Amino acid sequence: MVEAARRRRILGLALPIIGGMVSQNVLNLVDTAMVGSLGDAALAGVGLGSFTNFMAVAFVMGVSTGVQAMAARRKGEGRLSDMAVPLNGGLLLAGAIAVPASIALIFAAPYLFPALTDDPQVAAIGGDYLQLRLIGMAAVGLNFAFRGYWNAVDRSRVYLRTLLVMHAINIPLSAALIFGYGGLPELGAPGAGLGTALATWIGFFYYIYLGRKHASDAGFMRELPDRETLRTMLRLSIPAGLQQFFFAAGMTVFFKLVGMVGKQELAASTVLVNLLLVAILPGMAFGIASATLVGQSLGKKDREAARAWAIDVLKLAVAALTLIALPAAIAPHWVLAPFIRNPETLAIATPAMRMIAICLPLDAVGMVLLNSLLGAGDSRIVMVISIVMQWAIQLPLIYLIGPHLGLGLTAIWVGWMAVRAMQSGVFALIWRGPSWGEQKV
Repeated sequence: MVEAARRRRILGLALPIIGGMVSQNVLNLVDTAMVGSLGDAALAGVGLGSFTNFMAVAFVMGVSTGVQAMAARRKGEGRLSDMAVPLNGGLLLAGAIAVPASIALIFAAPYLFPALTDDPQVAAIGGDYLQLRLIGMAAVGLNFAFRGYWNAVDRSRVYLRTLLVMHAINIPLSAALIFGYGGLPELGAPGAGLGTALATWIGFFYYIYLGRKHASDAGFMRELPDRETLRTMLRLSIPAGLQQFFFAAGMTVFFKLVGMVGKQELAASTVLVNLLLVAILPGMAFGIASATLVGQSLGKKDREAARAWAIDVLKLAVAALTLIALPAAIAPHWVLAPFIRNPETLAIATPAMRMIAICLPLDAVGMVLLNSLLGAGDSRIVMVISIVMQWAIQLPLIYLIGPHLGLGLTAIWVGWMAVRAMQSGVFALIWRGPSWGEQKV
């Protein structure tokens, strides 16, 4: 059991993050439901395009890790007037990487995307969706820098508020652009990409307003980071960004491998992944809360407190994901039915959904401890473990199970979740050992 005072502290940090992350993926599910009405090709194209976009933005998302670890450590050290200096550095770094990268990728997308699928209809829809989604790439990186700061300094409600504003704009805007409501052009599935990109930029400008309101006394937009701060941020952010990039690239390869099995399997996996993200993001939110508590404790030079906070967060995360998984474990058909209209595709997805739900609580262990290590400044070991587990074990196993042996979608997802459980065990072994949290932040 977790003591009441500690539970309140954890939930005070985690619940707004959970709300923000769940709202983000509810938005993804709304998009999936709207696009699903256009058929399997549209659903598969948007799914493949979404994860290709995730791969494109993943590296710059690593800036959030550097900002959060440094800002939490400053708060723990009592350096309150310097807390936002890492945020300033994160915004500079994110903009410098994302703006030129997004321009290059928008022009390259029509030539690169067809390599991901042999279906010309899926390639056409997914390529158009990706180009429009990439308009928001720089805004994603900038917003993640803000997310790291607000979570580090115990203001996760600001993060939640901004996401709710973005989603309140995104859902009707995407619907209007998909179906041509309100005199806007009827873009079909790619309209969901444009709606999301525009809403993301609106969220960035709202973050600027909130930063000036709530973080000016902490140095926001007042002081440029010195060379040592930028070096530390790069040391923390680059491994985290590479880990995110290789994870996203691996997800894109995963979709490629599933697409080799069949279009229905690819459409089913698009929905399964979106539902999985809704389910696991509360676990990730607990992990982000743990990163803040670990960073602040290490700033106070209290290593045992840092270890204890992560364990308490882990207990709550496992309990929460067990409750979340129950409906899908008991009645997966009813969970999937609003998103998959084709009866054959629904039949393929149902047993895989049940298996994912059963394994979900194990994944909470890895998510919390991964983020705890990031909060402690150990982003390099997280990068190495994540990349090796995914690229050396998981993806070869998926290829063997799926395209090579043809064992079907459920077997593919059994292999996927088994490797995720192994990764959770590795992070647990590291957290029990003495070697974490020694990095200067």
